[in-house]
Amino acid sequence: MRVTIFGGHGKIALLLAPMLVEAGHEVTSVIRNPDHVADVEATGATALVSSVEDADTAALSDLLSGQDAVVWSAGAGGGDPERTYGVDRDAAIRSMEAAKAAGVGRYVMVSFSGSTPDALVPEDDPFRPYQDAKIAADEHLRSSGLDWTVLAPGSLTTEPATGSVNPGAGFQDGDTTSRELVAQVALAVLGDTRAHRKTLVFGDGDVPIEDWLASL
Repeated sequence: MRVTIFGGHGKIALLLAPMLVEAGHEVTSVIRNPDHVADVEATGATALVSSVEDADTAALSDLLSGQDAVVWSAGAGGGDPERTYGVDRDAAIRSMEAAKAAGVGRYVMVSFSGSTPDALVPEDDPFRPYQDAKIAADEHLRSSGLDWTVLAPGSLTTEPATGSVNPGAGFQDGDTTSRELVAQVALAVLGDTRAHRKTLVFGDGDVPIEDWLASL
């Protein structure tokens, strides 16, 4: 499978890329900063320098030509609400439209467990723009017609993963998640039709990923 990862220099993406390569996939990791090319290519992926914040839908469609799947793991990193909306919402949505235009059917979104109107923080909370942006992007993906999966882990850690999840997690309730586990789940769901058109909320736990997917 030919897979494009947006946000290729992010911590999850740098863990995911070598997993995908080892599994036999051809990986292109999109990055904004050319200084990060060496880090990305050390994973076995091909680095492609492009700003998703600036690229329009047509440019992103050209970038995705010939690809089989997209993993969105990009983000503005918080701090600036305008840029948060520009990347986490607007650029993400453009990438979905570009995937459709390029004939890429599979789309995996790395989101988070609080990306739901049921978990909204107060409007004056500095976290709210990120939450609003992610909710909008996820809702657009669900209505896109793509074969989507939304991954919704909670607070992320650098702990090693065990390959097992807590499938009963909710926002701030058992959803603390190793970044390595997020990468493992992304790898597992990418080619698994059981995960198509599902939002998967999870944290670190004791249910093997395969058993979890078998229960969907």
